[in-house]
Amino acid sequence: MSGDVRAPDGRRRGPDTSEPIPLGEYVPTADQRILLRGLSWAGFQALIALRAERSVPRMAYLDGVVELMGPSRNHEALKSSIAHLVAAFCSERGIAWSPYRSWHLDDESEEAGVEPDECFIFGHDQRADRPALAIEVVWTSGGLNKLEVYRRLAVGEVWFWKRDAISVHVLGPNGYETCDRSACLPDIDLALLARLARHEVVSDAVEELRRILRGA
Repeated sequence: MSGDVRAPDGRRRGPDTSEPIPLGEYVPTADQRILLRGLSWAGFQALIALRAERSVPRMAYLDGVVELMGPSRNHEALKSSIAHLVAAFCSERGIAWSPYRSWHLDDESEEAGVEPDECFIFGHDQRADRPALAIEVVWTSGGLNKLEVYRRLAVGEVWFWKRDAISVHVLGPNGYETCDRSACLPDIDLALLARLARHEVVSDAVEELRRILRGA
């Protein structure tokens, strides 16, 4: 494992994905993000209720801190591209899948809540109370340590897109381990996926992936 941080109790929490990214270095547009500190769990739930059925702001919670995030167009484009490519890969390889997008996940006992950029359950049994795979796009700086949130919520695998690369974190008995390949989709080419995700036209990226997978 690399880049891990430890909790006050000594437990490994995985890479700190909240490391700031200098604005202007490669980010043409920024996400809008606000952190509200000192909120109780009831306060977090009240914010969720006030938002009602709207999709934004996307919310996360960890130890009394609420993150409110309005994703930029670039952020939304990337996360949607990755999701379409994952879906295309699964369809080509005969893997059953269902997308759940920003499924609200939380656990009061763990003081943690999150709404992934994208998430999936694989297989024909869709009754799981957690996604098998959550996907996050790290587009601009700041925010909560999402990997710690996912650890507390026991999500088995998390991908982070950052700086044109996808990192894979698989949950084990000692927290997340950074892996070279996905546990959910071990045959997927993550470098190819990251490259295709930057195509301006998503349908072109999907068609290119299909051609590669078919050996055309």
